[in-house]
Amino acid sequence: MRYLAMFLVLMTLPAFSTEKDNTVSASSMLSQTAGRWQGELQYRDYQSNTWQGLPMSVAIIAQPDEVTTVRTAQFDDGPQTGIVTITTVTLVDPVASSLSYAMFRRGRPTDVGLSRIVDVAQGADTSHWTIVTVETRKDGDEVAHVRETTTRDGDLLTTLKEVNSANDNKEVWLPRNRSVLRRTGS
Repeated sequence: MRYLAMFLVLMTLPAFSTEKDNTVSASSMLSQTAGRWQGELQYRDYQSNTWQGLPMSVAIIAQPDEVTTVRTAQFDDGPQTGIVTITTVTLVDPVASSLSYAMFRRGRPTDVGLSRIVDVAQGADTSHWTIVTVETRKDGDEVAHVRETTTRDGDLLTTLKEVNSANDNKEVWLPRNRSVLRRTGS
């Protein structure tokens, strides 16, 4: 009876969020994106200052370890390039508060990186949340800070990639591209 009373007292104590808890939540959130998605890969046309889009389909498979996902995205990049397939393997490390990835695309070297998870915001339920990651890496011809904000709003999943030059000592984030997807199946 004493153990039951202690258990009930512990259940009523407020939960304290830690960075480790956030990354555990991040891995859980990303695992719950498993399924099929359709939408667009959008990129910023800097000359016209407008978003341009290419139809895209995405399949995400959550692995049994609950921290790894495999994402395969396909889009048509026009008559010269044709269908582009990008497969990304992502692993959330709860201890290091990081997200490591490897991206595979025909005709390009494997893109491997490590991002810090800087923010995790849980919404009203498990299908409403935001995860923000940041890393410093080569972007185009220069080194840049790259921030990705992934937001799930029910059956809508949006990832915005922004860049900030690492060489100009300014805090100016420019949108680079984004994916806007709607769940089409599990």
